Amino acid sequence: MPLFWKHYKSDVTSFLEELKARRPSLEEEQRQGRALLWDKRVDLDAQAAAAEARVPQQPYVYQTRPNETGH
Repeated sequence: MPLFWKHYKSDVTSFLEELKARRPSLEEEQRQGRALLWDKRVDLDAQAAAAEARVPQQPYVYQTRPNETGH
């Protein structure tokens, strides 16, 4: 490898490093935002009850069933 060889850094990497340098709290803000929606405990009992109570949907929801039309 020649002595003048520079380590390649993509534009995206440069942008992210500059962004993190300008906003040092960015990663902590991302963690807080993620914790709002994703880092939650799953209630398996509630999930099972919801799955059990689910009513199956017909393939075409706007088509009436034969017993509903009176035919």
